[in-house]
Amino acid sequence: MPALDAFDSYLFSLSRAFCSPLGVFVQIQGCLICLTLALGWAFAAYVRNREIKQMKDSMRCGNSFAFLYHDINKLEHTNQENLPRVSVVMPLKGFGEHNLHNWRSQITSLYGGPVEFLFVLESTEDPAYRVVSSLISDFKDEVDAKVVVAGLSTTCSQKVHNQLVGVEKMHKDSKYVLFLDDDVRLHPGSIGALSAEMEKNPDIFIQTGYPLDLPSGSLGSYCIYEYHMPCSMGFATGGKTFFLWGGCMMMHADDFRLDRYGVVSGLRDGGYSDDMTLAAIAGAHKRLITSPPVAVFPHPLSSELSFSRYWNYLRKQTFVLESYTTNVNWIMNRALFTSHCYLSWGFVAPYIMSMIHITAALRIYIKGYSLEETSFTSGGLLLVGYLAICTLVELLSMWNLTRIEVHLCNMLSPEAPKLSLASYNWVLVFIAMLVDNFLYPVSAMRSHLSQSINWSGIRYHLKNGKISKIERSKEMGPEKSYLGGKKLLYGRKGAPPKVSLLSSLARSMAQWHQPKKFDS
Repeated sequence: MPALDAFDSYLFSLSRAFCSPLGVFVQIQGCLICLTLALGWAFAAYVRNREIKQMKDSMRCGNSFAFLYHDINKLEHTNQENLPRVSVVMPLKGFGEHNLHNWRSQITSLYGGPVEFLFVLESTEDPAYRVVSSLISDFKDEVDAKVVVAGLSTTCSQKVHNQLVGVEKMHKDSKYVLFLDDDVRLHPGSIGALSAEMEKNPDIFIQTGYPLDLPSGSLGSYCIYEYHMPCSMGFATGGKTFFLWGGCMMMHADDFRLDRYGVVSGLRDGGYSDDMTLAAIAGAHKRLITSPPVAVFPHPLSSELSFSRYWNYLRKQTFVLESYTTNVNWIMNRALFTSHCYLSWGFVAPYIMSMIHITAALRIYIKGYSLEETSFTSGGLLLVGYLAICTLVELLSMWNLTRIEVHLCNMLSPEAPKLSLASYNWVLVFIAMLVDNFLYPVSAMRSHLSQSINWSGIRYHLKNGKISKIERSKEMGPEKSYLGGKKLLYGRKGAPPKVSLLSSLARSMAQWHQPKKFDS
């Protein structure tokens, strides 16, 4: 039998150490993390699938508009004319390749009640200004939409500033305000579904939803998809949740008019993150946040989403944990920071250990070492087998949830180009799981130490959890949004929208509330 060389001796000592009680604990912990994620995604899939079954049951009963209402009687004119007024506020920054399609989906909603759309920009120099102005001009006789120039923020982030200016400009009779990001593609019935839940339960403080990422093929896009997936289970509860996504938030308009619970002052006075600030306010005042099962929105990722842009996005996500409104909120953020970092590296470590076990086993096979010298390998390979099974279960659960959400989105937008799982590369999904979980603690620690972040050409500095200083470069910042992409939805860039039944319905509903525009 050949003698052990220095490399093999070191490799085998590592593999033997990983078979110690501590090493076994770390690897079993990784298996448990995989299974916990799989279980969470399975429950989320159940909630989404339940909605699909309800829609199919309604369609079998003759309701061709189940994507709008399960009860077709709610489409009667007498019911539609009593719907509450909604103001949709969309803070914009730059123009990405998918934005125009998303904006079009937002303003062509089939909501039957009075609704206005406020596109809020920093200035007319923003690349989005000319594009959105042209879009509004195309629909000037069909929708109530306008551009609002907010100016520069001085005490909060530019996005929060744009939102607050939008609220100031909303219609005086609006009952609800819906905040949407420019990377949200609405379904025709989204506004109606959100407002119906608010009407059903007036105790709801905020209604929210979550994106379904459509990776463009780059590793960076898959890392973002993987980053969002664990959070998605918190939004697929079918009701009460503690999570909040700033890309879609419907609230009572009077909460802003009267500054209830300090929503306006909390955002205006040093607010960096809209969703983290409002979630903290909801927690402090024991207010209800809900997420209906239909609130899942296709989110195509940019075809130019490089790894560096993913890293910048991750930095912005981890930086929000540095902002807080109260001491309790600070404690919660520190707990989230610690647990997320621990679980992220706790997820990655077993795979590194498994690589060592597999490499050691291969060296034993190639070199023909004796069993006495390598008796530890069987235990190591057994742990590798457990981890492989748990990983497969996790990926299958993730695939199943994605499949169901794709199906749900296709049903909720029946005339939109069909989404498909065919473009998903599950090898890249697995690699992205390792990359994203390895980098999260690195990004979180950097955010904690720097206490500053560059967001679209603006650098924000935090002090005591609030923005204390804003620095602007001479340039406007990137013209394209970080994550935006349209290619996956259109199939080819620039594909023209179809004139469809839904467009006719949208025009008809607009006539109910703005008849003078259509007299001619």
